[in-house]
Amino acid sequence: MKTRMYNPSRALAVLAAIALLSACGTTRLAGDQSNASNLASSTPVPTAASERSPSAQPSGTPQSSVATVNLGSGAGAGGATSAGAAALLALPSQRVVYFDFDSFAIKDDFKPLLDGYSRVLSANRGKKLMIEGHTDERGGREYNLALGQKRAGAVVSSLKLLGVNEGQVEAVSFGEERPSTQGTDESAWAKNRRAELKDR
Repeated sequence: MKTRMYNPSRALAVLAAIALLSACGTTRLAGDQSNASNLASSTPVPTAASERSPSAQPSGTPQSSVATVNLGSGAGAGGATSAGAAALLALPSQRVVYFDFDSFAIKDDFKPLLDGYSRVLSANRGKKLMIEGHTDERGGREYNLALGQKRAGAVVSSLKLLGVNEGQVEAVSFGEERPSTQGTDESAWAKNRRAELKDR
């Protein structure tokens, strides 16, 4: 029977290799800090909740501009229902689009509002809106009715371009007949030049 003799240099080489391999996961080069931080931010590493340090907890600020969507626990049609319910809960409380004098162009300030409504309506095909167009008191009755219709129509067109079905939105004009604010100055007129999004 052949016996192996203890070889100290071989044992030392094996220990050195093990130490080198275990250190590879944690060693960083001193001059490569920016690359390491870029790699860490772009490559998520799954960890158990108990392993996270307080500094690793997610902050309230989103890390990317991609919106997350909670599809709920259901799958298939149930998942779509959950998504629709979530979208309804996220329905914007703002329901008015304001316009400049003698204009029916939608300002950039109101595009996120319309985007929010389009998501809700797309997720809930049974939901319908009435878009009411209004003007201030200046101008003739017929002119204001036409301008109110153009304002309501501009909102409807924007929603349809964002994917809303035509049967879900309807435009109607009240012209100057239903002011939201009484007054004969610019601050009152600015609040009356509007399109209101109402459930129907």
